[in-house]
Amino acid sequence: MPAIIEADDDGLYVLKFRGAGQGPKALIAELLAGEVGRLAGLPIPEIVFVVLPPDLARTEPDAEIQSLIGASGGLNLALDYLPGSVTFDPLVFQPDARLASAVVWFDAFVCNVDRTARNVNMLLWHRRLWLIDHGAALYFHHAWNQRDRHALAPFPRIADHVLLKFASLLAEADAEMRARIAIDKIAGIVELIPDSWLADDPGFESRSHQRDAYLNYFTTRLAASEIFVKEAIHARASHV
Repeated sequence: MPAIIEADDDGLYVLKFRGAGQGPKALIAELLAGEVGRLAGLPIPEIVFVVLPPDLARTEPDAEIQSLIGASGGLNLALDYLPGSVTFDPLVFQPDARLASAVVWFDAFVCNVDRTARNVNMLLWHRRLWLIDHGAALYFHHAWNQRDRHALAPFPRIADHVLLKFASLLAEADAEMRARIAIDKIAGIVELIPDSWLADDPGFESRSHQRDAYLNYFTTRLAASEIFVKEAIHARASHV
């Protein structure tokens, strides 16, 4: 249950609550995937941290929302609000092959299961495509002991991607995206994860080790991009 808020900088944002059912890991996925996508030059709204005062819950009449605000006191995540935007519809707007291929590559890279015809998670704003909602990406962090297997997996669910049929330049996108994404830049993005979002995990000695695990995942997956690119090309050939 996101909310449109006005922050103290007078900007409007779509707030993602830390206390929502998906928990802080959804915010971590939103932060990491979103910033990696922005690093790669994809159209993703600006991502900001938002401090939510829990006292706001006292003036909220809806009990469910009141509980959500109370559970989300402190640091949360938000995206720049795009006023007047509409949900992407492939029958109305067809992206060019280069952009579609880059988006498909990116979603396979971060294992985003949530860009299907059922839930496109894309907006049209000023005649431009924008990518939103990456909380379902990086699902390996819900089972840390399988992260190495996920890093080298082909991601067959890319077959359901709503832009796959437009993505005719996947091999070219692979070369371009690998050139844009520098591991040292990803390391800086990983360092943005707040300590309060990293739960104590028996598989790690410290929160620093958890951050290292995210970075190692990205490093391994980027080096093995041929695996998920081949899967996407095969899936497209099977559906076109």
